[in-house]
Amino acid sequence: MDKSVIKFNHCDKDIYCFFVPEQCPECGVSFSGKRLEEAPVSIPNPFSNGHKVPCAFLVASTQDNVLRDNQGWERCICIPLVQPDMFSLMSQWDQYLEKFSSAQMWDPSWQSFNEESHNCYSYSLMFINCVLATQSKRALSKDEFTRLFVLPRIKRASKYMLLCREISQNHFYIVDSPRRNSLEEDEDSKNT
Repeated sequence: MDKSVIKFNHCDKDIYCFFVPEQCPECGVSFSGKRLEEAPVSIPNPFSNGHKVPCAFLVASTQDNVLRDNQGWERCICIPLVQPDMFSLMSQWDQYLEKFSSAQMWDPSWQSFNEESHNCYSYSLMFINCVLATQSKRALSKDEFTRLFVLPRIKRASKYMLLCREISQNHFYIVDSPRRNSLEEDEDSKNT
């Protein structure tokens, strides 16, 4: 199980770690009795168990093969495709998917895998566009879907993994607080 990443601010620094230390790793001051504004916050883990997230586009890394539906999705990036209040669409999702999957164009005997045009990504995007069409919404291109939905999640996951790696190696990851930088800029603008 992944450890939770915790962030707190002290000494004009943002400090990330897996546990709340008794004292600041930067200045050594004790944290006992601090105000609630300085309380640590948990950084959300961008990875989810794809088996437990309905109506979502899943991204997971593999060594060199395709993940099957029953394994490998326990730690993946989940991109929800349906808003939580869209009960009608959620209840029909499996029916839409079953009908879409039975189409001849996705039968491997009719058309084989093609890295550019006939793959898991193109299958998923075509299904998403079919669902959008039922809602009278315009289709998304591969580039548009990637830019708007996939890349932001992958970037967030990448940053989170780098943060975890840094904390694992050094127990803490410490950076100047953006709040400090903005306060310095405000002071500079007042003095000019």
